[in-house]
Amino acid sequence: MKNIIITGTSRGIGFEMVKLFSEAGHNVLALSRNVKPVSSLNLKNVTALEFDIADAAAIVKLSSFLQARMERVDVLINNAGHLVNKPFEEITAEEFKACYDVNVLGPSILIRTLLPYINKDGHVVNISSMGGVQGSVKFPGLSAYSSSKGAILTLTELLAEEYKETGPSFNALALGSVQTEMLEEAFPGLKAPLSATEMAQYIMDFSLKGNKFYNGKILQVSSTTP
Repeated sequence: MKNIIITGTSRGIGFEMVKLFSEAGHNVLALSRNVKPVSSLNLKNVTALEFDIADAAAIVKLSSFLQARMERVDVLINNAGHLVNKPFEEITAEEFKACYDVNVLGPSILIRTLLPYINKDGHVVNISSMGGVQGSVKFPGLSAYSSSKGAILTLTELLAEEYKETGPSFNALALGSVQTEMLEEAFPGLKAPLSATEMAQYIMDFSLKGNKFYNGKILQVSSTTP
C-alpha cells in the first residue's frame, strides 16, 4: 500500500485515477477545487480535500494536513490543468497567467512543499501535453496552454537533475488526445481513441513502476495528432 497524491481530481483522468488507485488498495489524497465528485463515491482509503493549486497559501497549508494524516508520500501526480482556447490577440494577460499558475507555478510550489514528505525512492509525475513537446504539431488558440505545458516539461528535466543523487525521481507524460471534457473544450467534436479510464490506468501503472526505469524523461503518450 502506497500513499498517493493526485491533483485535479474532480473530472476526467484525475477522477478515474482516484478510483483505480483505491481499487488497487492504495491510500489516496485527492486534491481539487471541487471535492463533491470524489467525496460522493465514498471510496475506501480516499480523502478528498478542497484545494486550489493556484493558491500558494493553500499549498503551504497542505503540509499541516500531511503531518497529521499521511506523513509520507510515495507518488505525486500533478494532473491539474487549465485550458485557454482563444486566438493569441484576444487572450488577456490574466488568462495567460492563469494557465501558468495552474500548469507550472502551482505544481512547482507543490513539489517544493512536499519534498520533505516524499520518499527517496518516490516518484513525481507531471502530466503535460503533446502540444508542449518541441517539434510537435501546434494548433491555433492554444498559445497559453501549450507553452505552459512545455514549461512543465523543462522543469521536470531540471528537477530530475537537481535531485538525482537524493531522489525522488521526476518524469513527465506528454499526453495526446483522450476523451475528456478538456479535449472537447480544445477540439470540439473530436473523438479520441482513448477513454479517460484507459489513460488513467496507464498513468497509474507508470507512476508506481516507471521510476525504476526512467528519471528526467519526457514520454510521449499519443497515437494521434492531436
